[in-house]
Amino acid sequence: MCYNKGYDLNFDGYDKLTGCIAFPEKEWAHWYSYFIGQEPVRFYAYIVRESDGEFIGEVNVHINENDDWYHMGIVLEAKYRGKGYSVIALQLLLQHVFEKMGAEAVHNDFEENRIAAAQAHLSAGFTRYRQENGILEVLITREQYFRLREQ
Repeated sequence: MCYNKGYDLNFDGYDKLTGCIAFPEKEWAHWYSYFIGQEPVRFYAYIVRESDGEFIGEVNVHINENDDWYHMGIVLEAKYRGKGYSVIALQLLLQHVFEKMGAEAVHNDFEENRIAAAQAHLSAGFTRYRQENGILEVLITREQYFRLREQ
């Protein structure tokens, strides 16, 4: 997670020097019960390459209690970044969230200097929602998603 390196993030176990967030085994069961089987409030999935079953990352969404959208996350193992997997994974996540979970909108935010992340989201159909204090927010609505599917 070198893209987090050097930022002041407020996560337990975050290492500012490496960008990694510790995830000790003692926390796995709690995490699993929080995310798995919790639709439509939360959803989590591995990103697996279809050709050989190789694990390459993960995606997740959860309802944002303050706004009318799901907030999402995506992480790819470093060696798979820049190869187009994130766009495909985002498209599959959006398909699930809009077509199976009935979401009205999906939102993400990240540092504005993460050009590859911005391009992946925009390529998957997100639009720029807001940009301030070094953070880019992207959003795609249900209407936008289905309009793109018709094209």
